[in-house]
Amino acid sequence: MPCLLLALFLLFPRVALVLLYFFTHFLERAYHSLLILVLGFIFVPLTTLVYAFMINNHMPPEGINLLWLFIAVLVDLGFLGGGYRHQRSRN
Repeated sequence: MPCLLLALFLLFPRVALVLLYFFTHFLERAYHSLLILVLGFIFVPLTTLVYAFMINNHMPPEGINLLWLFIAVLVDLGFLGGGYRHQRSRN
């Protein structure tokens, strides 16, 4: 079951964010502003999940934890850039 949840979070981070928002206080403890949460949902959903995980587990966003956050940002930006590159190659 935990592997299934991990796969859900990695493959569908926006679905995971919605489920966490409605059924837990996981995101409320990490983000005190709904605006930041909505912007994270739209632009960088995996980074939003990683940051919330770090804050809820009392992990400081420095050192190796900052590396995980940076990797999440790169993955999010890669998904955004891949769509643009695919659309451009079709024209």
